[in-house]
Order: sequence, then C-alpha cells, then structure tokens
Amino acid sequence: MSANNLSLTILSDNNAAECCTAEHGFSALIETGTCAILFDTGRENVLLPNAKALGVDLSTVRQLVLSHGHYDHTGGIGDLLTLAPEATVYLHPGAFRERFSIRNGIPKPVSMPEPALIALNSLPEKQINLIEQPSVLTSRSGITGPVPRITSYEDTGGPFFLDPEGSIPDAIDDDLSIWFETREGLVLVAGCCHAGIINTLRYVTELTGTERIAALIGGFHLSTASPERLMQTVDELNTFDIGRIIPCHCTGEAAAAYFRRNLHCHVEPGYAGMRLEFPL
Repeated sequence: MSANNLSLTILSDNNAAECCTAEHGFSALIETGTCAILFDTGRENVLLPNAKALGVDLSTVRQLVLSHGHYDHTGGIGDLLTLAPEATVYLHPGAFRERFSIRNGIPKPVSMPEPALIALNSLPEKQINLIEQPSVLTSRSGITGPVPRITSYEDTGGPFFLDPEGSIPDAIDDDLSIWFETREGLVLVAGCCHAGIINTLRYVTELTGTERIAALIGGFHLSTASPERLMQTVDELNTFDIGRIIPCHCTGEAAAAYFRRNLHCHVEPGYAGMRLEFPL
C-alpha cells in the first residue's frame, strides 16, 4: 500500500471472493500511511481467517469504530482486541442495549454478543470513546455520530424492538458512519445505514462542506424496502455528485440490481476480499 493512498479492504460481507468466507455481517479495514482503522468486526469466526487469507495484519489496528450494536457488526470484537489490545474503540452508548428483531411474532435477539460485551468491559476506560455527536477520527476523517432522521420515506429497514414483546420500537439511534477525505472526494463507509442512506449523505456533506463523494460503501439495509422507497432513494442519490457506489451486506440483491439499472454513477457490489484505493 502506498503512503499516498487510502486503502479499504472488506473483511466481512454476505458475499466473498474465493479466498475468503462469506457471512451475514460487515467489516472493513481502512489504512493510510499513518493509521489503520477497523470499521465493524463482522458476525463471528470470519474476521481473522479472512484477514489471514488476504495478508492483512490486524495487530496494526489502532482504532475500532462500531457502526451500531447489532451482532453481525460486533461479533469479532474479542478477536480484534486479542490482536490489537491497545486499540481505541469508538461507539455510541446505545450500542450496548438489548434488542430484538421480531418477524411473525417470533423475537430474535440481535444484540451485541456476550463475548463482545465482555471484551469491551475489560478495556481500560481511556480506550472507550462514546460517540454522541460528530467526532474527529484523524486529521482527514471523522465519525458522523447519530444521524438526523429527516426524510419521510427512510426507516430503520426492519422490525426492530427493544423488548421481546415488540412494544418498544428500536430507532437504532446508535447508527453511525465514517468518512475520509481523499483527492477524489469523500469516501463514506456505512455499516447498515439504519438512519437512511439519504439522511446520512446529506448529513456528511453538511458536516464536511464537501459535495463530491468519491465512493459510498457498505450496507444500506434496503433488502425489504418497498418499490416506492427504492425509487425515491435512487432519485435522490442521482442528485449527488457520486463517483461509485459499492453496496454490501444488508443492501439486498434486488436493491443492488435496481441501483445498477437506475443510478447515474458506477455501481459494483462489494464482497469480502474486495480492495479499493483512493489517492490522498
């Protein structure tokens, strides 16, 4: 990797290159000449083998950013902290909540797994950064913190609740994304984008004052989106100056295909093992 480039490697995704293993999860390593940041850790048992297969040294990670507290983004926390015990962890305090997905009246726990909670609770207080507002990550990158929910057509993307009875809806207000400045524009990385991809894009361009988006990468949680939401999302995305979109994880194959047919920018589905570089 050149010191003059930002390198992004997807380590966990629902799809994978032949040398990697797929899982329902997401994790991406972002490296520059001066830092290594892991964004999410996938679901379980895939982060380390995929990193090894790709020749990635996770012991160099100094910052771990968690997009939200769901199991498929936090399952590898313990594995990462075993290799990089001094890494600083950034997350919203709501990520620790107990939460459920309820379909057909059947509650499924989707909280952060117990081993991940134990690993985080064992860290010194100085290694935990609770993010409740936009925050600087490095001199050329940042964390959105909670994203304002403005659009009328975007929701969390699923039947999420804070109790197994389904009486307390979960707004997933711990959802956050990260952005990086490059010579080609911003690189925006999302975990699930429960806040909505349009809400997130609007917020990041407002925070940074930068209109050009070199790449939008990650899960957009559109697998159960209505045709109306997909149409409104694409119409709005086409008003942004975006170089390419890499839909991953929970975006859904139908939504990704709709993007390819209707977006003005380049669309290429992501997968574990994918590597991208951007000039700094």
